[in-house]
Amino acid sequence: IDRPKARNEVRLHMMCTSHPNIVQILEVYANSVQFPHESSPRARLLIVMEMMEGGELFHRISQHRHFTEKMASQVTKQIAQALEHCHSLNIAHRDLKPENLLFKDNSLDAPVKLCDFGFAKIDQGDLMTPQFTPYYVAPQVLEAQRRHQKEKSGIIPTSPTPYTYNKSCDLWSLGVIIYVMLCGYPPFYSKHHSRTIPKDMRKKIMTGSFDFPEDEWSQISEMAKDIVRKLLKVKPEERLTIEGVLAHPWLNCTEALDNVLPSAQMMMDKAVVAGIQQAHAEQLANMRIQDLNVSLKPLSSVNNPILRKRKLGTKPNDNFFINDPENGAEDSNVALEKLRDVIAQCILPQAGENEDEKLNEVMYEAWRFNRDCKLLRDGLQGLSWDGRAFSDKVDRLKLAEIVKQAIEEKTNLEDSQ
Repeated sequence: IDRPKARNEVRLHMMCTSHPNIVQILEVYANSVQFPHESSPRARLLIVMEMMEGGELFHRISQHRHFTEKMASQVTKQIAQALEHCHSLNIAHRDLKPENLLFKDNSLDAPVKLCDFGFAKIDQGDLMTPQFTPYYVAPQVLEAQRRHQKEKSGIIPTSPTPYTYNKSCDLWSLGVIIYVMLCGYPPFYSKHHSRTIPKDMRKKIMTGSFDFPEDEWSQISEMAKDIVRKLLKVKPEERLTIEGVLAHPWLNCTEALDNVLPSAQMMMDKAVVAGIQQAHAEQLANMRIQDLNVSLKPLSSVNNPILRKRKLGTKPNDNFFINDPENGAEDSNVALEKLRDVIAQCILPQAGENEDEKLNEVMYEAWRFNRDCKLLRDGLQGLSWDGRAFSDKVDRLKLAEIVKQAIEEKTNLEDSQ
Protein backbone atom coordinates (compact mmCIF):
# COMPACT_ATOMS: atom_id res chain seq x y z
CA ILE A 1 0.00 0.00 0.00
CA ASP A 2 1.27 3.48 -0.88
CA ARG A 3 1.81 4.90 2.61
CA PRO A 4 4.40 7.33 4.00
CA LYS A 5 6.21 4.45 5.74
CA ALA A 6 6.43 2.48 2.47
CA ARG A 7 7.76 5.51 0.61
CA ASN A 8 10.35 6.05 3.32
CA GLU A 9 11.48 2.42 2.99
CA VAL A 10 11.85 2.79 -0.78
CA ARG A 11 13.62 6.14 -0.44
CA LEU A 12 16.24 4.83 1.99
CA HIS A 13 16.72 1.59 0.04
CA MET A 14 17.28 3.57 -3.17
CA MET A 15 19.83 5.78 -1.41
CA CYS A 16 21.86 2.62 -0.71
CA THR A 17 21.09 0.68 -3.88
CA SER A 18 24.32 1.38 -5.77
CA HIS A 19 26.41 -0.94 -3.57
CA PRO A 20 27.29 -4.46 -4.85
CA ASN A 21 26.26 -6.03 -1.51
CA ILE A 22 22.82 -4.41 -1.34
CA VAL A 23 19.86 -5.73 -3.35
CA GLN A 24 19.27 -3.34 -6.24
CA ILE A 25 16.00 -1.51 -6.84
CA LEU A 26 15.50 -1.30 -10.61
CA GLU A 27 12.15 0.50 -10.94
CA VAL A 28 9.41 1.90 -8.70
CA TYR A 29 5.86 2.51 -9.91
CA ALA A 30 3.09 4.33 -8.03
CA ASN A 31 -0.21 3.01 -9.39
CA SER A 32 -3.78 2.41 -8.36
CA VAL A 33 -4.28 -1.37 -8.33
CA GLN A 34 -7.29 -3.53 -7.51
CA PHE A 35 -6.67 -7.13 -6.48
CA PRO A 36 -9.39 -9.79 -7.05
CA HIS A 37 -10.59 -9.82 -3.42
CA GLU A 38 -10.90 -6.02 -3.18
CA SER A 39 -13.97 -3.90 -3.78
CA SER A 40 -12.06 -0.92 -5.21
CA PRO A 41 -8.58 0.06 -6.41
CA ARG A 42 -6.01 1.19 -3.86
CA ALA A 43 -2.87 3.28 -4.25
CA ARG A 44 0.15 0.99 -4.26
CA LEU A 45 3.89 1.11 -4.75
CA LEU A 46 5.19 -1.57 -7.13
CA ILE A 47 8.90 -2.21 -6.62
CA VAL A 48 11.01 -4.06 -9.18
CA MET A 49 14.21 -5.48 -7.66
CA GLU A 50 17.00 -7.64 -8.98
CA MET A 51 16.43 -11.38 -8.91
CA MET A 52 18.07 -13.13 -5.96
CA GLU A 53 18.14 -16.88 -6.64
CA GLY A 54 20.69 -18.14 -4.11
CA GLY A 55 18.46 -18.21 -1.03
CA GLU A 56 18.79 -16.85 2.49
CA LEU A 57 21.97 -17.08 4.57
CA PHE A 58 20.76 -19.95 6.77
CA HIS A 59 19.61 -21.94 3.74
CA ARG A 60 22.91 -21.39 1.97
CA ILE A 61 24.93 -22.56 4.97
CA SER A 62 22.78 -25.69 5.34
CA GLN A 63 23.53 -26.61 1.70
CA HIS A 64 27.29 -26.57 2.33
CA ARG A 65 28.47 -29.89 3.76
CA HIS A 66 31.87 -28.23 4.20
CA PHE A 67 31.06 -24.67 5.28
CA THR A 68 34.40 -23.45 6.59
CA GLU A 69 35.50 -20.64 8.86
CA LYS A 70 37.11 -18.94 5.85
CA MET A 71 33.73 -18.93 4.07
CA ALA A 72 32.12 -17.41 7.16
CA SER A 73 34.82 -14.72 7.20
CA GLN A 74 34.21 -13.89 3.53
CA VAL A 75 30.44 -13.65 4.06
CA THR A 76 30.98 -11.42 7.09
CA LYS A 77 33.19 -9.07 5.10
CA GLN A 78 30.49 -8.60 2.46
CA ILE A 79 27.83 -7.93 5.10
CA ALA A 80 30.14 -5.42 6.78
CA GLN A 81 30.78 -3.67 3.46
CA ALA A 82 27.02 -3.31 2.95
CA LEU A 83 26.66 -1.86 6.44
CA GLU A 84 29.59 0.49 5.89
CA HIS A 85 27.83 1.88 2.83
CA CYS A 86 24.57 2.41 4.75
CA HIS A 87 26.35 4.00 7.70
CA SER A 88 28.36 6.29 5.42
CA LEU A 89 24.98 7.70 4.34
CA ASN A 90 23.96 7.98 8.02
CA ILE A 91 21.37 5.22 7.61
CA ALA A 92 20.79 2.63 10.35
CA HIS A 93 19.27 -0.60 9.01
CA ARG A 94 17.84 -1.68 12.40
CA ASP A 95 16.75 -5.18 11.35
CA LEU A 96 19.95 -6.99 10.40
CA LYS A 97 19.32 -10.76 10.53
CA PRO A 98 20.06 -13.83 8.36
CA GLU A 99 16.65 -13.73 6.67
CA ASN A 100 17.52 -10.30 5.25
CA LEU A 101 20.78 -11.53 3.71
CA LEU A 102 20.33 -13.11 0.27
CA PHE A 103 22.72 -14.69 -2.22
CA LYS A 104 22.66 -13.55 -5.83
CA ASP A 105 22.68 -17.10 -7.25
CA ASN A 106 23.79 -20.64 -6.46
CA SER A 107 27.38 -20.32 -7.66
CA LEU A 108 30.20 -20.81 -5.14
CA ASP A 109 31.36 -17.20 -5.42
CA ALA A 110 27.90 -15.60 -5.45
CA PRO A 111 27.79 -12.31 -3.52
CA VAL A 112 25.59 -11.92 -0.45
CA LYS A 113 23.33 -8.85 -0.40
CA LEU A 114 21.40 -6.94 2.25
CA CYS A 115 17.67 -6.33 1.73
CA ASP A 116 14.51 -5.16 3.54
CA PHE A 117 14.82 -1.53 4.63
CA GLY A 118 11.41 -1.53 6.33
CA PHE A 119 12.89 -0.45 9.67
CA ALA A 120 15.74 1.66 8.28
CA LYS A 121 16.05 5.23 9.45
CA ILE A 122 18.30 8.24 9.05
CA ASP A 123 20.43 8.34 12.21
CA GLN A 124 20.52 11.90 13.52
CA GLY A 125 21.16 10.75 17.06
CA ASP A 126 17.41 10.46 17.67
CA LEU A 127 16.64 6.78 17.03
CA MET A 128 14.08 6.11 19.75
CA THR A 129 11.45 3.69 18.33
CA PRO A 130 12.44 0.13 19.31
CA GLN A 131 12.51 -1.98 16.13
CA PHE A 132 14.12 -5.39 16.38
CA THR A 133 14.03 -9.17 16.15
CA PRO A 134 14.78 -10.83 19.52
CA TYR A 135 17.93 -12.87 18.83
CA TYR A 136 19.66 -9.89 17.21
CA VAL A 137 18.58 -6.96 19.41
CA ALA A 138 21.23 -4.73 20.98
CA PRO A 139 21.13 -3.79 24.70
CA GLN A 140 20.55 -0.09 24.07
CA VAL A 141 17.52 -0.89 21.91
CA LEU A 142 16.01 -2.85 24.81
CA GLU A 143 16.81 0.07 27.12
CA ALA A 144 15.07 2.47 24.72
CA GLN A 145 12.01 0.21 24.76
CA ARG A 146 12.05 -0.11 28.56
CA ARG A 147 12.22 3.64 29.11
CA HIS A 148 9.62 4.32 26.43
CA GLN A 149 7.13 1.92 28.07
CA LYS A 150 7.74 3.34 31.55
CA GLU A 151 7.20 6.89 30.30
CA LYS A 152 3.94 5.83 28.65
CA SER A 153 2.78 4.14 31.86
CA GLY A 154 3.64 7.16 33.99
CA ILE A 155 6.19 5.17 36.02
CA ILE A 156 8.87 7.71 35.16
CA PRO A 157 8.39 11.27 33.85
CA THR A 158 8.74 11.87 30.14
CA SER A 159 12.24 13.12 29.50
CA PRO A 160 12.78 16.25 27.36
CA THR A 161 15.86 14.45 25.99
CA PRO A 162 14.68 10.88 25.22
CA TYR A 163 17.01 7.89 25.48
CA THR A 164 18.38 7.23 22.00
CA TYR A 165 20.46 4.62 20.22
CA ASN A 166 22.43 4.78 16.99
CA LYS A 167 23.93 2.81 14.13
CA SER A 168 25.98 0.70 16.54
CA CYS A 169 22.88 -1.47 17.07
CA ASP A 170 23.58 -2.88 13.58
CA LEU A 171 27.06 -3.91 14.72
CA TRP A 172 25.67 -5.81 17.69
CA SER A 173 23.38 -7.68 15.29
CA LEU A 174 26.37 -8.44 13.07
CA GLY A 175 28.13 -9.99 16.08
CA VAL A 176 25.16 -12.27 16.70
CA ILE A 177 25.05 -13.30 13.03
CA ILE A 178 28.76 -14.17 13.07
CA TYR A 179 28.21 -16.26 16.20
CA VAL A 180 25.32 -18.15 14.57
CA MET A 181 27.29 -18.72 11.35
CA LEU A 182 30.16 -20.23 13.30
CA CYS A 183 28.30 -22.61 15.61
CA GLY A 184 24.67 -22.89 14.43
CA TYR A 185 22.84 -21.34 17.40
CA PRO A 186 22.53 -17.81 18.86
CA PRO A 187 24.58 -16.51 21.81
CA PHE A 188 21.45 -15.27 23.61
CA TYR A 189 18.51 -17.60 23.94
CA SER A 190 15.75 -18.55 26.35
CA LYS A 191 14.29 -21.87 27.42
CA HIS A 192 10.86 -20.26 27.24
CA HIS A 193 9.39 -19.35 23.84
CA SER A 194 7.40 -16.14 23.92
CA ARG A 195 6.22 -13.38 21.60
CA THR A 196 7.90 -10.91 23.93
CA ILE A 197 11.48 -11.29 25.12
CA PRO A 198 11.54 -13.43 28.30
CA LYS A 199 13.26 -12.02 31.39
CA ASP A 200 16.13 -14.52 31.29
CA MET A 201 16.94 -13.71 27.66
CA ARG A 202 16.60 -9.96 28.28
CA LYS A 203 19.01 -10.22 31.22
CA LYS A 204 21.59 -12.06 29.10
CA ILE A 205 21.43 -9.38 26.40
CA MET A 206 21.58 -6.47 28.86
CA THR A 207 24.63 -7.96 30.61
CA GLY A 208 26.30 -9.38 27.50
CA SER A 209 26.31 -12.88 29.05
CA PHE A 210 27.38 -15.49 26.50
CA ASP A 211 30.09 -18.11 26.15
CA PHE A 212 31.80 -20.35 23.59
CA PRO A 213 30.80 -23.97 24.41
CA GLU A 214 33.71 -26.32 23.90
CA ASP A 215 31.88 -28.87 21.76
CA GLU A 216 31.26 -26.41 18.90
CA TRP A 217 33.99 -23.80 19.47
CA SER A 218 37.12 -25.85 20.17
CA GLN A 219 38.20 -25.81 16.50
CA ILE A 220 37.24 -22.19 15.81
CA SER A 221 40.05 -19.62 15.73
CA GLU A 222 40.74 -17.11 18.49
CA MET A 223 40.47 -14.36 15.86
CA ALA A 224 36.83 -15.30 15.24
CA LYS A 225 36.08 -15.33 18.97
CA ASP A 226 37.81 -11.97 19.32
CA ILE A 227 35.63 -10.20 16.74
CA VAL A 228 32.50 -11.67 18.35
CA ARG A 229 33.59 -10.44 21.80
CA LYS A 230 34.32 -6.95 20.47
CA LEU A 231 30.98 -6.70 18.65
CA LEU A 232 28.89 -7.99 21.55
CA LYS A 233 30.02 -5.28 23.97
CA VAL A 234 27.09 -3.94 25.98
CA LYS A 235 28.30 -0.34 25.87
CA PRO A 236 28.08 1.06 22.30
CA GLU A 237 31.19 3.18 22.79
CA GLU A 238 33.23 0.02 23.51
CA ARG A 239 31.85 -1.86 20.51
CA LEU A 240 33.79 -2.14 17.26
CA THR A 241 32.92 0.47 14.67
CA ILE A 242 32.18 -0.65 11.13
CA GLU A 243 35.66 0.54 10.17
CA GLY A 244 37.09 -1.56 13.00
CA VAL A 245 35.23 -4.60 11.73
CA LEU A 246 36.60 -4.24 8.21
CA ALA A 247 40.13 -3.80 9.58
CA HIS A 248 39.90 -6.80 11.94
CA PRO A 249 42.46 -9.58 11.32
CA TRP A 250 39.75 -12.25 10.98
CA LEU A 251 38.40 -10.54 7.85
CA ASN A 252 41.86 -9.98 6.40
CA CYS A 253 43.59 -13.20 7.43
CA THR A 254 45.76 -15.00 4.87
CA GLU A 255 45.60 -18.28 6.81
CA ALA A 256 43.58 -21.12 5.30
CA LEU A 257 40.97 -21.31 8.12
CA ASP A 258 39.68 -24.44 6.40
CA ASN A 259 38.17 -25.99 9.54
CA VAL A 260 34.64 -27.20 8.80
CA LEU A 261 32.07 -25.48 11.02
CA PRO A 262 29.30 -27.32 12.92
CA SER A 263 26.72 -24.74 11.82
CA ALA A 264 25.97 -26.40 8.47
CA GLN A 265 25.03 -29.70 10.13
CA MET A 266 22.84 -27.97 12.71
CA MET A 267 21.07 -25.85 10.11
CA MET A 268 20.16 -28.92 8.07
CA ASP A 269 17.42 -29.48 10.65
CA LYS A 270 14.72 -27.53 8.82
CA ALA A 271 12.32 -27.74 11.74
CA VAL A 272 14.79 -25.93 13.99
CA VAL A 273 15.49 -23.22 11.42
CA ALA A 274 11.78 -22.82 10.65
CA GLY A 275 11.01 -22.51 14.35
CA ILE A 276 13.58 -19.77 14.83
CA GLN A 277 12.38 -17.89 11.76
CA GLN A 278 8.74 -18.18 12.82
CA ALA A 279 9.60 -16.80 16.24
CA HIS A 280 11.40 -13.90 14.56
CA ALA A 281 8.43 -13.18 12.29
CA GLU A 282 5.94 -13.22 15.16
CA GLN A 283 8.11 -10.96 17.28
CA LEU A 284 8.65 -8.60 14.37
CA ALA A 285 4.92 -8.27 13.71
CA ASN A 286 4.29 -7.82 17.42
CA MET A 287 6.93 -5.12 17.78
CA ARG A 288 5.60 -3.03 14.90
CA ILE A 289 2.47 -2.20 16.89
CA GLN A 290 3.37 -3.11 20.47
CA ASP A 291 3.47 0.44 21.79
CA LEU A 292 -0.04 1.11 20.48
CA ASN A 293 -1.70 -2.10 21.69
CA VAL A 294 -3.52 -2.20 18.35
CA SER A 295 -4.25 -5.65 16.93
CA LEU A 296 -6.80 -6.69 14.34
CA LYS A 297 -8.33 -10.15 14.12
CA PRO A 298 -6.60 -12.09 11.29
CA LEU A 299 -8.87 -12.53 8.28
CA SER A 300 -7.97 -16.22 8.12
CA SER A 301 -9.48 -16.88 11.56
CA VAL A 302 -12.83 -15.08 11.35
CA ASN A 303 -16.18 -16.88 11.23
CA ASN A 304 -18.13 -13.97 9.78
CA PRO A 305 -19.60 -15.16 6.41
CA ILE A 306 -19.31 -11.66 4.93
CA LEU A 307 -15.58 -11.55 5.67
CA ARG A 308 -15.15 -15.13 4.43
CA LYS A 309 -16.59 -14.03 1.09
CA ARG A 310 -14.13 -11.17 0.98
CA LYS A 311 -11.27 -13.56 1.74
CA LEU A 312 -12.34 -15.80 -1.15
CA GLY A 313 -12.53 -12.83 -3.49
CA THR A 314 -16.30 -12.88 -4.01
CA LYS A 315 -17.29 -9.76 -5.86
CA PRO A 316 -20.09 -7.88 -4.10
CA ASN A 317 -23.16 -6.69 -5.92
CA ASP A 318 -22.41 -3.41 -7.71
CA ASN A 319 -25.62 -1.96 -6.31
CA PHE A 320 -23.98 -2.08 -2.90
CA PHE A 321 -21.84 0.89 -3.78
CA ILE A 322 -24.46 3.24 -5.16
CA ASN A 323 -26.44 3.22 -1.92
CA ASP A 324 -25.95 6.20 0.36
CA PRO A 325 -24.44 5.01 3.64
CA GLU A 326 -26.11 7.91 5.40
CA ASN A 327 -29.48 6.35 4.56
CA GLY A 328 -28.50 3.14 6.34
CA ALA A 329 -27.36 0.88 3.47
CA GLU A 330 -24.00 -0.25 4.80
CA ASP A 331 -21.41 -2.55 3.28
CA SER A 332 -19.71 -4.24 6.22
CA ASN A 333 -16.52 -4.85 4.25
CA VAL A 334 -16.14 -1.21 3.29
CA ALA A 335 -17.10 -0.04 6.79
CA LEU A 336 -14.35 -2.11 8.40
CA GLU A 337 -11.85 -1.11 5.74
CA LYS A 338 -12.55 2.58 6.39
CA LEU A 339 -11.93 2.06 10.10
CA ARG A 340 -8.65 0.28 9.40
CA ASP A 341 -7.61 3.22 7.22
CA VAL A 342 -7.98 5.47 10.26
CA ILE A 343 -5.72 3.21 12.33
CA ALA A 344 -3.14 3.18 9.54
CA GLN A 345 -3.19 6.98 9.39
CA CYS A 346 -2.72 7.12 13.17
CA ILE A 347 0.18 4.69 13.52
CA LEU A 348 2.25 5.43 10.40
CA PRO A 349 4.98 8.09 10.62
CA GLN A 350 3.78 11.58 9.78
CA ALA A 351 5.46 12.64 6.56
CA GLY A 352 4.29 16.18 5.81
CA GLU A 353 2.42 19.32 6.78
CA ASN A 354 -1.01 18.02 5.68
CA GLU A 355 -1.19 15.07 8.08
CA ASP A 356 -4.07 16.57 10.10
CA GLU A 357 -6.03 17.16 6.90
CA LYS A 358 -5.44 13.56 5.78
CA LEU A 359 -6.60 12.30 9.17
CA ASN A 360 -9.80 14.35 8.89
CA GLU A 361 -10.45 12.89 5.43
CA VAL A 362 -10.06 9.23 6.43
CA MET A 363 -11.99 9.80 9.67
CA TYR A 364 -14.89 11.39 7.78
CA GLU A 365 -15.03 8.42 5.39
CA ALA A 366 -15.02 6.00 8.33
CA TRP A 367 -17.70 8.06 10.09
CA ARG A 368 -20.00 8.00 7.05
CA PHE A 369 -20.00 4.19 7.00
CA ASN A 370 -20.09 3.64 10.77
CA ARG A 371 -22.54 6.16 12.21
CA ASP A 372 -24.48 3.31 13.84
CA CYS A 373 -21.52 2.33 16.05
CA LYS A 374 -22.28 3.72 19.52
CA LEU A 375 -18.78 3.01 20.82
CA LEU A 376 -17.30 5.07 17.98
CA ARG A 377 -19.78 7.92 18.51
CA ASP A 378 -19.08 8.08 22.24
CA GLY A 379 -15.32 7.93 21.74
CA LEU A 380 -15.27 10.70 19.15
CA GLN A 381 -17.27 13.01 21.39
CA GLY A 382 -14.26 13.26 23.66
CA LEU A 383 -11.94 14.09 20.76
CA SER A 384 -13.57 17.30 19.45
CA TRP A 385 -15.10 15.57 16.38
CA ASP A 386 -17.84 17.71 14.81
CA GLY A 387 -18.97 15.22 12.17
CA ARG A 388 -16.67 16.65 9.51
CA ALA A 389 -13.30 17.25 11.17
CA PHE A 390 -11.48 17.50 14.48
CA SER A 391 -11.57 21.04 15.83
CA ASP A 392 -8.51 20.50 18.09
CA LYS A 393 -5.24 18.58 17.91
CA VAL A 394 -5.95 14.85 18.16
CA ASP A 395 -4.22 12.27 20.33
CA ARG A 396 -3.60 9.74 17.55
CA LEU A 397 -2.83 6.85 19.88
CA LYS A 398 -6.11 7.39 21.73
CA LEU A 399 -8.01 7.63 18.44
CA ALA A 400 -6.40 4.39 17.18
CA GLU A 401 -7.47 2.61 20.37
CA ILE A 402 -11.07 3.89 20.03
CA VAL A 403 -11.26 2.75 16.40
CA LYS A 404 -9.73 -0.63 17.30
CA GLN A 405 -12.48 -1.15 19.88
CA ALA A 406 -15.11 -0.14 17.32
CA ILE A 407 -13.78 -2.75 14.89
CA GLU A 408 -13.89 -5.42 17.59
CA GLU A 409 -17.46 -4.46 18.51
CA LYS A 410 -18.68 -4.60 14.90
CA THR A 411 -16.87 -7.88 14.20
CA ASN A 412 -18.20 -9.54 17.36
CA LEU A 413 -21.73 -8.35 16.56
CA GLU A 414 -21.59 -9.81 13.04
CA ASP A 415 -20.08 -13.08 14.32
CA SER A 416 -23.02 -13.52 16.71
CA GLN A 417 -25.65 -13.03 13.99
